[in-house]
Amino acid sequence: MRIAAMKSRREGCIALIVVLSLGLNGCGGGGASAPQLTVQPAASTVTVAQDGAPAAVALTVTGASTSPTVELSGLPSGINWLFTVGSSGGTLSLTGSSNAAPGSYTATLTATSGKQSGSATLTVISAPVAVVGNSVDTALGVNGRLEQFMSTSFQVGGWTPDYFGTGATRTAREAKLNALAPQHIRVQVVSGGIPMVGNTGTASDWDFSTLDMLLQPVLESADHSPELQVGTAPAWMCKSNGYLDVTHHLNDFAAFMANMVRYYNKGGFDAGGKHFQSPSPTPVIWWGIFNEFNINGLTAQDYVSLYNTVVPAMLAVDPTIRLSAFEFSDWGLGTGDGGDPQVYFPPFVAPIPSGGMNTQMNVVSTHFYSSCNQTDTDAQLFSTVPQFVANVNYLYQALQTRPDLAGTPVWVTENNVNADWSNNGMSECNPGKAFVDDHRGTSAFFAAWRPYVFSQLGKAGNQALYHWAYSADQQYGEVDGNGNTFLSYWVDQTLTNEFPSTPTSPGPEILTLNATDASTVETLATRNADGSVVVMVVDRAVASASDNNGAGLPRTVVVDISSLGTFTSADEITLDAASSVSSAPTPVTVTPAARIAITLPGYGVSFLNLKP
Repeated sequence: MRIAAMKSRREGCIALIVVLSLGLNGCGGGGASAPQLTVQPAASTVTVAQDGAPAAVALTVTGASTSPTVELSGLPSGINWLFTVGSSGGTLSLTGSSNAAPGSYTATLTATSGKQSGSATLTVISAPVAVVGNSVDTALGVNGRLEQFMSTSFQVGGWTPDYFGTGATRTAREAKLNALAPQHIRVQVVSGGIPMVGNTGTASDWDFSTLDMLLQPVLESADHSPELQVGTAPAWMCKSNGYLDVTHHLNDFAAFMANMVRYYNKGGFDAGGKHFQSPSPTPVIWWGIFNEFNINGLTAQDYVSLYNTVVPAMLAVDPTIRLSAFEFSDWGLGTGDGGDPQVYFPPFVAPIPSGGMNTQMNVVSTHFYSSCNQTDTDAQLFSTVPQFVANVNYLYQALQTRPDLAGTPVWVTENNVNADWSNNGMSECNPGKAFVDDHRGTSAFFAAWRPYVFSQLGKAGNQALYHWAYSADQQYGEVDGNGNTFLSYWVDQTLTNEFPSTPTSPGPEILTLNATDASTVETLATRNADGSVVVMVVDRAVASASDNNGAGLPRTVVVDISSLGTFTSADEITLDAASSVSSAPTPVTVTPAARIAITLPGYGVSFLNLKP
């Protein structure tokens, strides 16, 4: 007897089709009890791709008096199965569609033969499929290239410790920073670190010791080309509320910034009978003009006036410098509130006759954080990333309104999970509540969140992504105050290594990619000049809507690279909750194939490296 059974679920209905090929068996009698029936799958787990590609598992059925039938229960809608009888049991074939919710399911196999039955469990994984094409997606990135570099940040204020130190400590900590390979490291100087401390006309008005304690080691490190962002004005130029008095001290601030350029780039300046000059022969080429003016007391028009006054004064000292403008605290696109770029950016990019920016600008910079409240859920934080993309798209669209600005890159010069900070132990963003570090900035959550941000912003054409901040606590840091690495360090280093983009080497091509699931998985595929391919898979599946720094849900993703031809070798690098925080992730060899399954046990990221 040959029996084939197929069962499918469609819209809650179950249909069972049985095809019988009858053969005559001899009849037996006797009163002996029937042997026990058992069913055993050849594998305990089967992965079912969401694109209809069949997956098969052999079943061994023992003790059956007649050819068995098989039932399979516990599967989600969208996964169909077919059992074909064989000599020792049969074969179970399964197919899935994009309608099948991704995840892991415990299905029950029930074999029946006459009055006998037996059961076993089978883990069925509904796997999203990412099909990588062999062509460049010119609609993404910068004309189809991922021209986004990674960098990091330091803040210098009156409270800043001497992170680098001297001697062997300084050498080791510079080496660790170098290994991160950041470009144009951002050094933000604010209250307490501003070198002009008074306006008495004496030499005591100037003190570069706090700033140089950190900036000089940075000048020695990485690409030797930091961005120095003067985030605020000297205290004597500010109102009683601490904000720059634009009405009375705009020209004073311009003169101060001109002296800053002289100090680092042009052999210094004299003040009160003393010469002030940087001890390093390496100049500061990149300069950021003010920090988050929209939450630091300036109107949109104030910032236009500041930029148009300060930048020409700096360029008069050194015309080779490059400028980062705007440096905006960015949130709430289209809401009309204090972080809406649609309110603050139009005056800046207005036509020059209408009062817009009228001097040199090399990049437009903005800042993105997913939250300012530690109680926000993981799902809420992930949901902000498309908003980041919308804001970058808006900035590019606004730049297009002026032909002279149309080619200006957008950089994200601050980025992290949570922007809150402690104000004497209390939350700055949530008055009346105690401040609590948000460890999602360094946990496995970050291993999903940052690659998701990187992929989405890179596809949108963003050209720099800066971590805030390098040496800090578990909310912000890539390393702690003693130079010990957090998981965030290795996430950012791996993104840099896997997707290199430098001034002398263009970023990789972004390949077309179609994925059956974009709601819990992020995918990105790129091709380098040597023909090697990198496919990044991010698991951002949230286990519960209430999770806050949860573990996430497992995801298996089938990467289809069949259109790319053959590869001679492959490896996979994974960063997740099981990763070491003290050492770099180790590549694991993978056998090249047309379809490769990548599995993540929860929040995290994997990089599939394919070499021709």
